[in-house]
Amino acid sequence: MPVHLSAPDPAKLFPVAGVRIGVAEAGVRKQGRKDLTVFLLDEGTSVGGVFTQNRFCAAPVQVCRERLAAGAGIRALLINTGNANAGTGEDGLVRARQASAALAALLHVQPEQVLPFSTGVIMEPLPVERIEAGLPAALADAQPAHWARAAEGIMTTDTVPKAFSTKAQVGGAEVTVTGISKGAGMIRPNMATMLGFLATDAKVAPELMHQLAFELAEGSFNRVTVDGDTSTNDSFLVLATHKAANAPVTSLDSADGRALKAAMLDVARQLAQAIVRDGEGATKFITVRVEGGKTAQECRQVAYAIAHSPLVKTAFFASDPNLGRILAAVGYAGIADLDQTTIDLYLDDVHVAKHGGRNPAYREEDGQRVMKQAEITVRVLLGRGDAADTVWTCDLSHDYVTINADYRS
Repeated sequence: MPVHLSAPDPAKLFPVAGVRIGVAEAGVRKQGRKDLTVFLLDEGTSVGGVFTQNRFCAAPVQVCRERLAAGAGIRALLINTGNANAGTGEDGLVRARQASAALAALLHVQPEQVLPFSTGVIMEPLPVERIEAGLPAALADAQPAHWARAAEGIMTTDTVPKAFSTKAQVGGAEVTVTGISKGAGMIRPNMATMLGFLATDAKVAPELMHQLAFELAEGSFNRVTVDGDTSTNDSFLVLATHKAANAPVTSLDSADGRALKAAMLDVARQLAQAIVRDGEGATKFITVRVEGGKTAQECRQVAYAIAHSPLVKTAFFASDPNLGRILAAVGYAGIADLDQTTIDLYLDDVHVAKHGGRNPAYREEDGQRVMKQAEITVRVLLGRGDAADTVWTCDLSHDYVTINADYRS
């Protein structure tokens, strides 16, 4: 079961003017499940995206990068689950383009105006004929309010759909932000085995969209890890439909730009944290906060050493305050001039280690009390400077092995 995460209430997800969403059952991998989703975007929608840093990236990632770089006005997104279309070579590129061309023909737009996304099993041919056959039903289903259906339609090993909304005042007007994501395993920064789609009706200068997507990902999806694996298909897309009445945002550093980014980052972080809360087999949600570093980068380096450690993660699953594992991870994080005598460690309010050694006031029962909680904060003080950063992770359970052992069956 996910950690303090429930399915979204469709009534609490605000439609974004200029976006319609349709979902269908195409039988991409299994019958009787929502697995084909289309986003239909009004003309003039601005789009920015960031993608996996895995060099072995999937065919749809390659196609999306090409089409965004070409600057074509994007009019639709085509998303399938059940098949990643990764590790498929030139044939995979052909199939990704064929599927997006089929949707483009139905919409009377150019193929280059459709972005394809896939998630699921790697190294299997994309069943384009099933996707093409499912497109009419997906288009017939298209409605502005179908965000919850879309969140369900992009799931793989997720146990609950993930979607959040907010409204904010930007440029003298109310703007809407709504987003969905999927992901539960192969989750690591740079990015995760995830798909994320975040839309706003705000007016945003098109040239800002890539930077906006990058900054939002840096503050959310690039701060989570489940198992330390970087997937082949990770994609995070940001849409601005320009339908709101706000004064156009022309700089992310302006007051309006900061207000919009704050609203979008709030939703993006909820989506990213939902992925961790629904991590494969997860029973605990863990915040790792590292403070007192020379730079934010070295704080992240230490935080990820802790968050990736199988020994740390299994100790959390067992509610075992074997906290020397955390100190060991701090030590091997790769900071060459780290002075262990300046390091303090806290579990929530419990001061575990002081000046690099066990705090004389620390009691095992206090550590165990915290370790039994469903949500835990690990706080490390490096004593090297004023920088800080945070990542979110989960424990590693027996169920993680079972889920991934059975993934293709």
